Amino acid sequence: MHVVVPFSADRPKTRLAGVLSADERRDFSAAMLADVLHALDGIDRAFDVTVLATGPVDIEGLRPSGSRTASDAVDASVVVDDRPLTPAVNDCLDRTPTAVVMADLALATPTAIANLLDSSADLAIAAGLGGGTNAFLARDPAFSVDYHGASYRDHLEIAREAGLSVREVDSRKLAVDIDEPADLVEVLLHGDGAATDWLEDAGFELAVGGGRVEAVRE
Repeated sequence: MHVVVPFSADRPKTRLAGVLSADERRDFSAAMLADVLHALDGIDRAFDVTVLATGPVDIEGLRPSGSRTASDAVDASVVVDDRPLTPAVNDCLDRTPTAVVMADLALATPTAIANLLDSSADLAIAAGLGGGTNAFLARDPAFSVDYHGASYRDHLEIAREAGLSVREVDSRKLAVDIDEPADLVEVLLHGDGAATDWLEDAGFELAVGGGRVEAVRE
């Protein structure tokens, strides 16, 4: 099995510009990528991992001590492709089965990802809270992606038109992708990895005001 992790190395997380500088966004994005790689490392099976990055990235430098290395169960590499996400991912789908797991799933766990990978459906797919597609496993080369707009709905339609069997994976751990400042609350509340540590080291903490929990910076 092949697992692809798309990662924006050049201009990551622009919607966090109101709370993080450009350098901070790069560092925080790298921390989230580290969490996703660590979750993949924790799955007890053999598969290849490709970080599909828009620029160079040192993935071995992101791995926490004690995690598996490329010589163990998970073989990881980096492929640099600066094209838009849709054509870059579609070119990876000629090899099946292939899973795609987004790099900003800071709450992803080995159990949550393994649940997706265990599916025998032609397409197993996990939605993001905003209608995007946060992870999927394609076992049939007839499937292709289109990440414009409400991609989750579009991907279900693509699968239907191709006559593919579909399993919709309902997982909060995979549904939370970090794009907006409000999303940082989820990392501080429920995360326990590199992204949570990075936010806390940067001075972020939880605050309750007006009945809502917010992420504020000291």
